[in-house]
Amino acid sequence: EGSTVWAVDVNDRALELTATNAAGLPVTVARPEDVPAALAFDAIWSNPPIRIGKEALHQLLLTWLPRLAPDGVARMVVGKNLGADSLQRWITEELALPTERVASSKGFRVLRVTR
Repeated sequence: EGSTVWAVDVNDRALELTATNAAGLPVTVARPEDVPAALAFDAIWSNPPIRIGKEALHQLLLTWLPRLAPDGVARMVVGKNLGADSLQRWITEELALPTERVASSKGFRVLRVTR
């Protein structure tokens, strides 16, 4: 109660479906450029688009992970074979954000990132 969810995507069809499915709920559906720059997030849930390439992925994470509120937590599902372990190291070392693997199943890892 009292929470607002931001559903952010670059895909118009995904945004349309999300808006339809979330009708009547406190959900704001938006493209990344439409999210106010000053907005901080208590939680970020993501299945990041690993296949966009390392440089683009790093740029995406550099955009969103620093926007975690002071007590904020991000959880990301990343395929082990798609670089979950190296991504965990990069976030920890390059962004200086503590990152831990909190679950692993069927070739996927759940990474937890904190401020």
